[in-house]
Amino acid sequence: MSWDFERIAGPFGGTTEGPVWDGEALLFSHIPACLILRYDPKTGNTTEYFTDSNFTNGLCADAQGNLYGCQSGGRRIVRFEKDGKTITSLPHTLDGMRHNNPNDLAVDKQGRIWFTDPYSGTGDSGPQELDHMSVLRLDPAGGDQWELQRVTTDISRPNGVLISRDQQTLYVAQSDYGIERRRELRAYPINADGSLGSYTTLHTFGVDHRGAQRGVDGMTLDVDGNIIVCAGWEAAGPGPMIYVFSPTGRVLATHPLRVDRPTNCCFGDADMKTLYVTTGGGYLFRARTEHTGWIMWP
Repeated sequence: MSWDFERIAGPFGGTTEGPVWDGEALLFSHIPACLILRYDPKTGNTTEYFTDSNFTNGLCADAQGNLYGCQSGGRRIVRFEKDGKTITSLPHTLDGMRHNNPNDLAVDKQGRIWFTDPYSGTGDSGPQELDHMSVLRLDPAGGDQWELQRVTTDISRPNGVLISRDQQTLYVAQSDYGIERRRELRAYPINADGSLGSYTTLHTFGVDHRGAQRGVDGMTLDVDGNIIVCAGWEAAGPGPMIYVFSPTGRVLATHPLRVDRPTNCCFGDADMKTLYVTTGGGYLFRARTEHTGWIMWP
């Protein structure tokens, strides 16, 4: 079954990212405008949900409906409070040095926040302080206190991140863009103590005569544990694409997108069968699918 992608909002001018379904509408980031927008499928209207987000990229809700985001310009993970005005900052130094520019995040059933921390120099965030780009994790320590730690040492530029439905696997996009760099979808086993085991490469993106293929950016899950990812660009490879991978990395389907650089995706609507997709050009698309999405909340 091919998916018919419908443009429902945009272009806004600059990258849209971080789509997350809140039970009634879709929230997503307009990064350069420092906005979180809300698309209401009942009315077709897109409105401002949060302003002054400081270049927030990825968004994710926890099991209680709290909304967290990767505030790339502020170099931290933040919580967007339900009053629609307050932003709470979480710990943002590791070994005395600031994060790079947090990109994407996933919250597990224990409330731990796993996030990728590449350096991009977003906004006026300043020079890189850490000597690595890694996956980090914030663990709740009671009383709204958090403990921060590094969980990968074997990745050079992490991008999208996702936790399997059974909470046993962390999927991470390794997304360097140079021809000699690795662009992979990786699966790390999550050990009982929260550490990660050795990863399995589920898919590798190669090069052609035009250059390097663009690897995985954002991704989401269906109820069967399949991984739906945004990848590809017009510069090389098969083009802008939504891939459906099995948990073992088998390519189950590919669905071309008619605009360049899909950035992130999530399922939504009452039956969770609509896939919403953001793009590098600032669009919001949707398509009805044969898959049913899975999220912890609502």
